[in-house]
Amino acid sequence: MMCDSSRTEIFLPSCESVRSEQTIQLYNRCAETYEQDLAEMNYRAPNLAVDFLNANFSGSRQEVQVLDVACGSGLVAKLMVELGFRLFVGVDGSGGMLEQAARTGLYQDLRLALLGTQPLPAQPALFDVVIIVGALGVGFAPVSVVRELCHAAKPGGYVCMARGNHTGPAASRYKEDLERELKLMEEEGLWSPVGIKLSDRYMKEPPQICERDESQYISGTVYLYKTAS
Repeated sequence: MMCDSSRTEIFLPSCESVRSEQTIQLYNRCAETYEQDLAEMNYRAPNLAVDFLNANFSGSRQEVQVLDVACGSGLVAKLMVELGFRLFVGVDGSGGMLEQAARTGLYQDLRLALLGTQPLPAQPALFDVVIIVGALGVGFAPVSVVRELCHAAKPGGYVCMARGNHTGPAASRYKEDLERELKLMEEEGLWSPVGIKLSDRYMKEPPQICERDESQYISGTVYLYKTAS
């Protein structure tokens, strides 16, 4: 059954500036049907991010400490555990989502924090992999969060970020600001790019979004960085 606010509302921040607190309320209400809703929208972001990370990661995965930021119901951890990763700490702003993530039994710890409003609850330089999927956008996590992701990674650790290339003025400005910040951090010597992967089928947008007449796929981008040693 679709949650009462509908899956469409979850993705409204792609078109208009919705406050993060409002977004969290929507996720709390939709937590129990979240994965079903995303499956209907052919949401491929977790697969794209995990596949790109895995293709560029070397070494044993069993001892790797993974910080799963905006972990939601645990979709990323479910994919990573199939590849041999075992140690996960999850962070999300929605208590309802963290309840769903806890049910997976995959996380050693789960922490509640609203990105951009509260500090990322992660010890600096602790994690081999820091991954965030779907939360870098208008109404979700502000661009400033990427520095916190970088600081949470060990020297030589990986930071993997996947986001949809939503349309509209606010979304375009967000992407420009994000990529400016990523480049600045590179120039400051905080990290170096491993690669960027583009996909023309990141997820299917419902027709109600941005006043389109019919559903269509939007593109997405996965950014992978390695922190300075």
